Amino acid sequence: MQLVLVADTFPPLRTSGAVQLRDLSREFARQGHQLTVLLPAPGQQTPWQLEQFDGVQVLRLRAPKTKDISYIRRTLAELLMPLAMLRNLKRSPLANCKWEGVLWYAPSIFHGPLVSAIKQSSNCKSYLIIRDIFPEWAVDMGLMGRGLPYRFFSAVARYQYSVANVIGVQTPGNKTYFEQWQQQPNRKLEVLQNWLDEPKQKKCSIQVDETTLKGRTIFVYAGNMGVAQGMDILLDLAEKLLANTGVGFLFVGRGSEAARLRLAAQTRQLHNIVFFDEIDPDEIPGLYAQCSVGIVALDYKHKSHNIPGKFLTYMQSGLPVLANINAGNDLAQIIRDERVGQVCESNSIDELLQLCSILLDSIQTDNKLPIRCKQLFEREFSVRRTVHQITAALI
Repeated sequence: MQLVLVADTFPPLRTSGAVQLRDLSREFARQGHQLTVLLPAPGQQTPWQLEQFDGVQVLRLRAPKTKDISYIRRTLAELLMPLAMLRNLKRSPLANCKWEGVLWYAPSIFHGPLVSAIKQSSNCKSYLIIRDIFPEWAVDMGLMGRGLPYRFFSAVARYQYSVANVIGVQTPGNKTYFEQWQQQPNRKLEVLQNWLDEPKQKKCSIQVDETTLKGRTIFVYAGNMGVAQGMDILLDLAEKLLANTGVGFLFVGRGSEAARLRLAAQTRQLHNIVFFDEIDPDEIPGLYAQCSVGIVALDYKHKSHNIPGKFLTYMQSGLPVLANINAGNDLAQIIRDERVGQVCESNSIDELLQLCSILLDSIQTDNKLPIRCKQLFEREFSVRRTVHQITAALI
């Protein structure tokens, strides 16, 4: 099929979304599809820039800056983004392209007008890959009330949903958000699991044996450190385990909370934690080869269901998980049913400490634990499965 993917993150960015879309694009090309990726390019001098990336055509379209600015300016810029992209698409060599399907990735919630225009000009079906139910999660976290800003963002999100023929959510639990949407004719709602490709092997720039954690059993957290992750309880866990010199914690990544967490660990003299900035995604296998357990953290105030990309990377590498997540999250049942780690839904440090102890015993006594992790990944989260599912829905 000749397909177009609309997104706002892609390499050379290293976000989890950029890695996911990189892997998805590569797999579309491997399966013989012709994929074009449309991306906003703030600060780009020319209206458009056409590139080739691993068998995929990437068109970067000049658009307003939406990162590292005030919330009001960001909102205005995101509203203008799809219109600017559409205008510059019409100036590009792909202006008259007809696609057989358009898919797009949320976040952002603002791509609706661009997708709608492409859908109409190509007379094709559309598939929304939704990983982030905004603004609902912001309300759950207490970052936003249900006042005017919420109503505005909710209207933008509803318009985006109205453009989709198919919506793929992360887990069965997220289907409840779209029950009303699904009642309209010619609409399909399905679970589209997160996915990951086999990474390229690259020497890891982090060598645990060169840190103060040398010789310890390493619990690793690799990914975004933001408000939505609720990572303070992990510092509490590290403090509880200070006397256990056989255990260490490795935090790798960036995010709005990274500097604060690093400072808090120093202030509390948590010498069993070492922080590193984010690394190239292709270094991740080399990092995990030095670790024993992967950590998943989601703030307990969340009400939606989420399977973070880092969970997939742990499973792919055969790392069992220690998870502290919101109650009722579908991920908890997956971890328990598949026996790939321990999960805490109470946000209780005492329970998390107890589960940590159980997991430490398991990694010593259950030699099939890594095998179950890898089998779960291959069965549910391989990118091959994802591409087959998306193309089947568009056909």
